[in-house]
Amino acid sequence: MNVLMVLTSHDQLGHTGKKTGFWLEEFAAPYYTFKDAGMNVVLASPAGGQPPLDPKSDLPDFQTASTHRFKADAASQHALATTVKLDTVNMDDFDAVFYPGGHGPLWDLAESADSIALIEAFERAGKPIGFVCHAPGVLRHVKAANGDPLIKGRHVTGFTNSEEAAVELSAIVPFLIEDEFQQLGGLYTKGSDWTPYIVEDGKLITGQNPASSEGVAEALLKQLQ
Repeated sequence: MNVLMVLTSHDQLGHTGKKTGFWLEEFAAPYYTFKDAGMNVVLASPAGGQPPLDPKSDLPDFQTASTHRFKADAASQHALATTVKLDTVNMDDFDAVFYPGGHGPLWDLAESADSIALIEAFERAGKPIGFVCHAPGVLRHVKAANGDPLIKGRHVTGFTNSEEAAVELSAIVPFLIEDEFQQLGGLYTKGSDWTPYIVEDGKLITGQNPASSEGVAEALLKQLQ
């Protein structure tokens, strides 16, 4: 089976002059969850090539068994450095899609016509779609077949207002996921800050924060099996 992972190409943290990108653990844990289950994983990003890594996610405090494994894995590093361009991806070639977080997706993937069309195609085809931490934010402009927001009336989660406040970026991000989802009519729920919290609504799977990344991947995998 083929799983597509879509990463951000955006590396600027608003107008702060600081860098952002994807969160290492949110990529590594799901990536190995899929690989260890025998899945073929293809990596894509809007610009193609090497996606920008959020430098904070590379700090010692945020390393896990999966991130250490990735740093010792030359083949996987090469795969990440050579992501395909998102606009070349065909949904028919894949059984599921997964979006890792990091703040980057709030700027590029949330507004990307290619990403929006891709998610809508997966959803219409009844294929599992998974998003973790800030990645659920890429759903803000995605529509259901009836033209309503995809998440309207659907059970969802994502990075909380209190978690965003804790990292002192509430005034920097283009939107707050918790607020946005509630405004769109999503049935947003959350667990305690920084603890695993995964929500499944049919084929739509969302996770609240970095601690939820492996759980979202496992839920997606279970749907495929």
